[in-house]
Amino acid sequence: MPIPIVNSIASWFLKKRFHQIELFLKYPIEVQNELLHGLLHKAKNTEIGKEYDFCSIQTYEEFANRVPISSYEDNEERIQRARKGETNIFWPTPIKWFAKSSGTTNAKSKFIPVSSDSLIDCHYAASKDLLCMYLNNNPNSQLFVGKSLRLGGSKELYQENGTVFGDLSAILIDNMPFWAEFSSTPSSDISLMSDWETKMQAIVNETIWENVTSLAGVPSWMLVLLNQVVETTGKHNLFDVWPNLEVYFHGGVSFDPYIEQYDKLFPKESFRYYEIYNASEGFFAIQDRNTNKELLLMLDYGIFYEFIPMETYGTSEEKVIPLSDVEVDQNYAIIITTNAGLWRYKIGDTVRFTSINPYRIRVTGRTKHHINAFGEELIIENAEAALRKTTSLTRTEIIDYTAAPIFMDGKKKGAHEWIIEFKTAPKDFDVFAQLLDQALQEVNSDYEAKRFNNTTLNAPTIHCAREHLFYDWLKKNNKLGGQHKVPRLSNQRNYLEELLAMNASY
Repeated sequence: MPIPIVNSIASWFLKKRFHQIELFLKYPIEVQNELLHGLLHKAKNTEIGKEYDFCSIQTYEEFANRVPISSYEDNEERIQRARKGETNIFWPTPIKWFAKSSGTTNAKSKFIPVSSDSLIDCHYAASKDLLCMYLNNNPNSQLFVGKSLRLGGSKELYQENGTVFGDLSAILIDNMPFWAEFSSTPSSDISLMSDWETKMQAIVNETIWENVTSLAGVPSWMLVLLNQVVETTGKHNLFDVWPNLEVYFHGGVSFDPYIEQYDKLFPKESFRYYEIYNASEGFFAIQDRNTNKELLLMLDYGIFYEFIPMETYGTSEEKVIPLSDVEVDQNYAIIITTNAGLWRYKIGDTVRFTSINPYRIRVTGRTKHHINAFGEELIIENAEAALRKTTSLTRTEIIDYTAAPIFMDGKKKGAHEWIIEFKTAPKDFDVFAQLLDQALQEVNSDYEAKRFNNTTLNAPTIHCAREHLFYDWLKKNNKLGGQHKVPRLSNQRNYLEELLAMNASY
């Protein structure tokens, strides 16, 4: 298809879609309430719809009072039945696909339902919206002159009981519309290869000859691939390989620890980074401006949102609020109701609203990925900000890290213990540790209070990880590729202890 025709089609779709986006920007609560009623109406004759009498629910308050908040464990029995081919359990249309996720706090596999509705009206709709927003902000873009290099997970799709399960990215690639397949690289055969290390070199071998204009994938794994491209080609940076490259669409993990390494690979000020927020459960938010990392919460993808203030999360005072009640700069756990049959479901992520007109967010971490052993409430957003300041001051680069508490023992006070793999290590580890401690105190007043005069917490202990430690840990646990990563913060020491043992035995 000639490029001018492709651009004309994209321009037409852009204008059409922006009218719909403007609708939920102007009437966010009305759009969300209408969406909720649509979900209830569609699922009224399902097993769960009859159990909670969806037919009689007229208001959000009735919905919130009648349908309980749920976790994966609460839904597991129904999901397993659906995987065996039963229908009309929690969604009226048959669900063929299940996104397999081991999670990052539990080795047990989770199988998240992906309905045809969520595939088309959420995941693929978001992909088109992402392109729309980017093209609207960059009218001179030549995105469709070349192809998008997509880096998906390493799992194959497995047939079971008439249903299919696998990595979400594999499901998306396997069902990709023709327009997306036409503009993507590598081929689906390579994208769906199961052996991650073989697949990485196969991607390099195929894509270095393509005219790649955009990248899409998780930052940690994309960095591994891009470094392999540089090593294979012997080029100085990625523009020597792909001169028309203009944007990287990323999500899955925080980009902050990797930005300096990416800037070295893409040494042009005109190169763009666009962040997305998606998961197996749905596609939630998109960066809608060139230079602002805040993410626009997408309100018409068949997902109804609720939130739990983290100050009450897991307590007897826990409260759930609708979108209309959220406040700026508060940390919330997300609850979703979706067009794949998840009802008031805890996805385990936390966000902070940066704006409520329109509703924009930043992802702050996971409900289970924080350190609060001593009342310090250290979240991933704090850790990333402190590390970024510290690496800037010490001219260091970080590949990966994790941290956990050192619990009080007798009269000994507690502390935090970190293991960090550096690409460029600090010249003085004591100085690095001091600066990190200071930076953490600057971004977290609770941590600062516990550190004051070593009242509760002693200074952090930091270990330098050997080369490839985190990669080897992921490989050992069969977690290479996709959105798998080592939990950055944990209230327990199991991840840290295993990494320290591997580091010492090398």
